[in-house]
Amino acid sequence: CGATMSEQESLRCSSARNRGGVQRVEGKLRASVEKGDYYEAHQMYRTLFFRYMSQAKHAEARELMYNGALLFFSYNQQNSAADLSMLVLEVLEKSETKVEDEILESLAKLFSRMDQNSPERVAFVSRALKWSTGGSGKLGHPKLHQMLAVTLWKEQNYSESRYHFLHSSDGEGCAEMLVEYSASQGFRSEVDMFVAQAVLQFLCLKNKNGASVVFSTYTEKHPSIEKGPPFVQPLLNFIWFLLLAVDGGKLTVFTVLCEQYQPSLKRDPMYNEYLDRIGQLFFGVPPKQSPSYGGLLGNLLNSLMGSGEEDDTGEEAQEDSSPIELD
Repeated sequence: CGATMSEQESLRCSSARNRGGVQRVEGKLRASVEKGDYYEAHQMYRTLFFRYMSQAKHAEARELMYNGALLFFSYNQQNSAADLSMLVLEVLEKSETKVEDEILESLAKLFSRMDQNSPERVAFVSRALKWSTGGSGKLGHPKLHQMLAVTLWKEQNYSESRYHFLHSSDGEGCAEMLVEYSASQGFRSEVDMFVAQAVLQFLCLKNKNGASVVFSTYTEKHPSIEKGPPFVQPLLNFIWFLLLAVDGGKLTVFTVLCEQYQPSLKRDPMYNEYLDRIGQLFFGVPPKQSPSYGGLLGNLLNSLMGSGEEDDTGEEAQEDSSPIELD
């Protein structure tokens, strides 16, 4: 390795010996898979994984499992591919690897190749999100959520996509997905409800910027919404005023607003429960005295308080009460 090469080349050079070993092994494994010896190849991958881990060769183990998973996916060997995908996560967890965009992208790629209905996919996404925030009770790295949301959007799994967009920083992508969701599966009379729910949930998650961006993008791009503000739909005017009120922080404005628009807010029983929470977060309203939230929001909160993704596998609630963690 000469002294005048670029930093990238020197990095490549430093791991060349190890990588050479991995590539030789990969060649044999690939040949095995191409011959259709899937079971044997899978067992060889697992043996090598444990060997590399015992020697603390974490980077090699991760690279081998990642490429192996993609190879099995390309031969539609879903179970073997999902198993190796889980081993990629195991390396990340045990080696305490730092979260980097490149790794998040590789995890999102594995997710995108998994069978949409497989239980392994649910387990994979839960573990990947947990790892992406250092194993804490938080709900996962926003960038990973964003990439998962885009994959689910492409699969037209709009309600799951919506959940992940809520926990990302991509208000614009969320709005564009909601426009498509509303146009393909919603009634024309509900165009305002799709965005109202998203704005209220973004605010409940203390994401004021996401709420604002999702509203402006959705109302601008939705073919059934005439240019505003003001809007034809009272609910859209309420959301517009609410976003201004959140910036101002004046409780009287918030209270009058909620009173004036009660007819619109009664269209979904969740709206007033979300607004109770928004009142606490942005306007200093004290929490209600009851020991726990009642109704739908109570059920969501109790199942999701600090428990992350795992509980997002319960019965499919109706679309307007997708699970969110509120604080």
